[in-house]
Amino acid sequence: MLLKNLSEKSTVKLSVPLLLLASLLSTTAQAGPADYIYTPNVTYGEREIDFKYGTETPPNGQRANVTSLGLGYGATEYWFTEIYLKQESRGATDITLAEWENKFQLVETGKYPLDLGFISELESPVSGNAPNEIRVGPLLQSEIGKIQLNANLLFERAFGQADETGAPFATNFSYQWQIKYRLQPSFEFGAQGLGEMGEWNNWASSSAQIHKAGPAVFGKIPLGGREAIKYNAAWLAPTSQAAPNNTFRMQFEYEF
Repeated sequence: MLLKNLSEKSTVKLSVPLLLLASLLSTTAQAGPADYIYTPNVTYGEREIDFKYGTETPPNGQRANVTSLGLGYGATEYWFTEIYLKQESRGATDITLAEWENKFQLVETGKYPLDLGFISELESPVSGNAPNEIRVGPLLQSEIGKIQLNANLLFERAFGQADETGAPFATNFSYQWQIKYRLQPSFEFGAQGLGEMGEWNNWASSSAQIHKAGPAVFGKIPLGGREAIKYNAAWLAPTSQAAPNNTFRMQFEYEF
């Protein structure tokens, strides 16, 4: 019913994300500890400097640390674009990657019971042995009073140069969810969860799937005019056998 009620303008906005998704499914990416929960809304003209950090230790593996720094811009009322550099370290292995993220807001905020967006993210190695990766998927958000609910369905695929494992490339399915209570703008609290199911059309066994969840905090501190500091952080515990023992992730944004 929601798509039937979209305006002609929204239908045009939807066509590009759908083409990206179709091309991805017609062709093995894995989430990292610095991954954050995407939200569907875009603010036209907003600029931001974005810092992310995450760390985790997989079962029987070496601790992974990921740091990224990006610059983003609300180019239109429905399109936000960001480029950033990311450093991944696992044991003695270091990889530097460049990422280009594009977010599309597909419906007017608050016009329907469900806000809808679409994410497209392309990652390429700058140094180190790693394949290219693409991630796309719909972003869903709804609000009930002071409670905000988010759910994202993501499809990920590596391509190009194989990594050191030589594993064949596949299109994988992952998800994100978030619940947030808007206590006050400078401090909100809730929970986040992330999961990886395996191939999109052939899920892995339950023992091989990765699921993690835990408490999270959020906030936005205005600095005057359009300037503000936004933050969020979460501690995610394993809820499946293959998940990392613990994941800590955080994000700081300077908006101007």
